[in-house]
Amino acid sequence: MSQKFLQELTQRVQSFILNKKIKSILVAISGGQDSILLIAILNTIDSKITSKYRISYIYIDHQWKKNSYQQIQHLINYITVKKNIVIYQINKVARSETECREQRYNLIYKYANINKYDLIVTGHNSDDKVETFFQNINRKSSTEGFSSPVIINRINSKIFLLRPLLGTSKDNIYALCKKLNLPIWSDSTNYIYQINRNRLRYELIPYIRIFLNKKIENNLFNSTKNFYYENEYIKQNATKMYLLYRNKNKIAISCKNLIKQHIILQIKTLQIFYQYNLQNHISNNIIMKIIHIANIKINQKLIIFEDHKYLHILNNKWLYIENKVK
Repeated sequence: MSQKFLQELTQRVQSFILNKKIKSILVAISGGQDSILLIAILNTIDSKITSKYRISYIYIDHQWKKNSYQQIQHLINYITVKKNIVIYQINKVARSETECREQRYNLIYKYANINKYDLIVTGHNSDDKVETFFQNINRKSSTEGFSSPVIINRINSKIFLLRPLLGTSKDNIYALCKKLNLPIWSDSTNYIYQINRNRLRYELIPYIRIFLNKKIENNLFNSTKNFYYENEYIKQNATKMYLLYRNKNKIAISCKNLIKQHIILQIKTLQIFYQYNLQNHISNNIIMKIIHIANIKINQKLIIFEDHKYLHILNNKWLYIENKVK
């Protein structure tokens, strides 16, 4: 059964590589059992595919662990000699798990973009979805934060993102690694309870499973799927609103038309407006302030807020972004 399951995972990745004509792959690894299984899968594929393509591994070392050097050596020894492994060591200690995650993703995406990789592969599994769901509740996340990542996604028009283990639990991954005699590295940071994700993994989720709902992981897994589809529908409609209401000549959007839409479309459209034009995430408080003022009948020019570069102005129901005069 284990061998059959491994064949299914391998076939999934191999089919994607061949169908999308992937020529370069960047595999993001953490050193845990997920990474070890990913490496095994890609080694198997590499022996089957005759077409030429390059594959590299990238590891982000936050240097939390005293034995991080030994873990890196373990990965280097396991990865086939002819493969390239890139290691980033972050000397500055991050203040939170969220900041660490953002650092990792930014480095991985930036490296893939600069070095022209077609595909990024990660070892996310189904347990990651459930843990992330609870973390996002704690962060007061929006529906987008509760939505489930999908197995196949796009970073941009040139780079795919593939998560082949996303439908597989940690327990199944561990059992498969043991069955195949893969060299699992025991990560000591998994047992540091000051890390919120570990408390969720080893205390909260098992408590809910035992005393409240034994199918909690499966139920949340399905819920996050629904959140994903709902959020994608909202984002698609918000994108249409943005394209319809934007000013063709200036960095501006018609709030007069926007406020006729449902409140969630107003919020999402303004988020897209700022992300597209300034590559900036605007806080929900400011978004709601813009919507509130746009709904009030004000004819005069009004500066809603300003930052170190721009003035954000509402004038005749148009939201403008203007450079500050020096």
